Amino acid sequence: MTNQNQGQDQKQKVIVFGAGGRVGRAAVARARAQGYEVTRAGRADGDVTSAADVARLAAGHDAAVVAVYDAQAAPGVFFPAVARALAEGLPEAGVRRLVSVGLASVLPTASGILLMDGPGYPQDWREFYEGHAAGTEALRAAAPAGLDWAVLSPAGDFASDAPEAGGYAFAPADAASRITHADFARAVVDEAVAPSLHRTHAGVRPV
Repeated sequence: MTNQNQGQDQKQKVIVFGAGGRVGRAAVARARAQGYEVTRAGRADGDVTSAADVARLAAGHDAAVVAVYDAQAAPGVFFPAVARALAEGLPEAGVRRLVSVGLASVLPTASGILLMDGPGYPQDWREFYEGHAAGTEALRAAAPAGLDWAVLSPAGDFASDAPEAGGYAFAPADAASRITHADFARAVVDEAVAPSLHRTHAGVRPV
């Protein structure tokens, strides 16, 4: 799957929350390369756990990408708070599409077992995994019908030094899977501007 949104309205406006991180920067670069208007939003611009700040920053945009993390906050508090702020603030701003970046750890594998529950999977970051899962559940519970959302994560993890594949596919969790930030950003931007996934969490692998 590559450039599936070519030929569509190139004037769509996308806001990227967490634009300073690796995924955020890749999403900004990809969206701009495809001709979209992009607004970068970072911590200095507002609080992503505040619905009022989300609404203020997102006003005038068609879609939002969210790739945020706060090392100082408890994951089980931070990610649900972000989800609730997005669920309230984005519709207030007139934004109808949200793509949030999640974790493979909380995705089912092909066997149906969550990746984080598989044998030998690292458990040191279990609180972080479960915080992400709680954020997705909070979004599922709080998002109104008018907010179409999807959560995307690598099917496994990111590859920092691999060449770009140039395409992607949706896939179950696979601990061995690796995708570049640039290839992952293709999926994020495509889903932001030309949605095919709705109210679900999907893994992304390179093709």
